[in-house]
Amino acid sequence: MSILVFGHKNPDTDSVTSAIAFSYLKNKLGFDTKPCVLGDLRKEAKFVLDYFKLSYPNSITNVKTQVKDLNYDKVKGITADFSILHAYKIMEHNNLKTLPVVNENNQLLGIITTKDIAMQLIKGDVHNIKTSLSNIASDLNGKILVNCHDIVNGKLSIIAFYYKTIEGTLSEKDIIIVGDRYDIIEHAIASKVQLIIVTGGNEIPEKYLNSAKENNVSIISVPFDTYTTSKLINQTNFVSSIMKSDILKFEDSEYIDNIKDDMLSTNFRYYPVINKNNIFLGFMERKHLLNSNKKKVILVDHNELAQSAEGIEQAEILEIIDHHKIGGISTSVPINFRNMTVGSTCTIVYNMFKENNIEIPYEIAGILISGIISDTLLFKSPTTTDMDKKAVEELNKILNLDIEKYAMEMFKAGTSLEGYSIEQIVNMDFKEFNLEGLKTGIGQVFTLDTDAIFSKKDDFLNYINNTEYDICLLAITDILKEGSYLLYKAEDKLISTAFNVEGHQGVFVDGAVSRKKQLVPKLTEAIKSTK
Repeated sequence: MSILVFGHKNPDTDSVTSAIAFSYLKNKLGFDTKPCVLGDLRKEAKFVLDYFKLSYPNSITNVKTQVKDLNYDKVKGITADFSILHAYKIMEHNNLKTLPVVNENNQLLGIITTKDIAMQLIKGDVHNIKTSLSNIASDLNGKILVNCHDIVNGKLSIIAFYYKTIEGTLSEKDIIIVGDRYDIIEHAIASKVQLIIVTGGNEIPEKYLNSAKENNVSIISVPFDTYTTSKLINQTNFVSSIMKSDILKFEDSEYIDNIKDDMLSTNFRYYPVINKNNIFLGFMERKHLLNSNKKKVILVDHNELAQSAEGIEQAEILEIIDHHKIGGISTSVPINFRNMTVGSTCTIVYNMFKENNIEIPYEIAGILISGIISDTLLFKSPTTTDMDKKAVEELNKILNLDIEKYAMEMFKAGTSLEGYSIEQIVNMDFKEFNLEGLKTGIGQVFTLDTDAIFSKKDDFLNYINNTEYDICLLAITDILKEGSYLLYKAEDKLISTAFNVEGHQGVFVDGAVSRKKQLVPKLTEAIKSTK
């Protein structure tokens, strides 16, 4: 199972590109990882990946434990035309209590258990046989002397009478077991029965075999006596005759949280596992729930539960690479945790390439430089460090880009709000915080066209005011003006205190471009001072 590498919800360019680049690095170091995103890609990230001709990473909704994460038992299925006796021998040889019955495409048809076999021996229909000639011959160590019917389906009779006694009672549907009573054999052939099973392993005169062929009668010779043969014959029936098809089964994509109640409310020991196409994969038991393989994940560009994938508490976090404040994620064992005061997670990943002496190909250099440019707003953000600038300089030796021109193309592609709803714009880059006990949500949107937002100012305020947050703020960041306009659900006084401006909806805060270094810290201090 691949290790999943992903950034925060509502992924920005740094989150997406650092996940892809770090996954590439880990794979070069011998790990099996796969980059993912938590949500839809934004226009800026799409521009970057398209520019450097890289595939979009898979979008995932959660990392909850699924059936496919369990160490369920892998069992090979049998087809419905297996005999009951053959199925039992497989169970005995492999110490199994249950076998899956599948079709030729390995799709699940039902199951057969040792209990089903036992009940068939006790209560089963001893008079009707439905199986194949090959099953009968194989299970009874016999030999097919005349083959006129591949499938046998009819009423069973064991004949030890004088033939005159049964005269007129046999028909084409009959299957008879007989010893070396040639008068009975001759009479049965003349009656055109389906099958004659001759016990004792004696040779059958050629004239009877020829007559059987002419009358479309199959003959099998078996070495057992009549009593033993009559005991075993019903066990040659197809397993489909006792198979259970109305069973509780689970798809491998189902979440353990959703199936626990079903398992606890039923008394089955084994539950078939299938995929979405009903392909049989194995059997699970209750004990497997206790020993599940948690999804293995690496987090980039975040380390807070609220910003991570749903079900992150069920996953095994192996590593965190981030440049934000330490959040609320905890682990049960030590992990590799690199947290640095730089402007972009991609700066950290770039330096890890250097530390491990791994060559950076053109397209990976491209997404790394894009993540740094995006998160530092081309070095205009106060989060920018000399490490970020040096990383861009060294990466551009691989790329030879006109940095200013490329950055403006990227920002222009990413800041277009055309086609987005009010809800999508607010939640485009939205993060949740607990600031001094107040549930706080802060969204940030970078745009070169602030008029597009302010033309719908009342709609934005209506949406923000109806959120569940104690404080909710949307920062509309103008890259060229190097500041942000604020729309908020909060007291004007709080905004005034936090940003030293006159608090009103749409107020411009000069120089406020970083949520991490400016918006969150200043709001936190303002809340403290107003309590």
